[in-house]
This record gives sequence, structure tokens and C-alpha cells, in this order.
Amino acid sequence: MKVYFPKKSSDFSVKTTIHIHRLFEKFGFDEMFGRSAVIELLEMKGSGASKLLSNLVQADIIEPVSGHGKGKYKFKK
Repeated sequence: MKVYFPKKSSDFSVKTTIHIHRLFEKFGFDEMFGRSAVIELLEMKGSGASKLLSNLVQADIIEPVSGHGKGKYKFKK
């Protein structure tokens, strides 16, 4: 499944864009994920995963999910 965030992803590097697509392929719009899932899926260090998540929140691609503990996110529709 391919998804595009045309305007939003143009500001990211190729590597980050690939990370976004890999996350979306795994979680889609319906599943939540946190930092540990990003670390595992993308084989990143904790600090890199945190930075990626905060960049995606700022870019309005993912949003924090409340009521499921701290640090859970999902893709915005």
C-alpha cells in the first residue's frame, strides 16, 4: 500500500520520507504506535525515534492519542 503526503513530505529528506512510508505501511490510519515501535521497526536509536516522532507531529502527519498512556501516536486522516 502506497500513501502520499504530497505537500507535507516534500520538506523531509529521502530517508525520513522512507521512514514515514514504512511506518504507515505497518500501522496505517487505525493502529497506534509509540517510540519503542519506531525504534524496532526502523532500527533507530531512542533519540532518533523521538526526533522523528516530534518532527512528524509538527508537520501534522501524526497526532498524539490520549487515553492510552503517554507517547502514543497515530497517522492523521
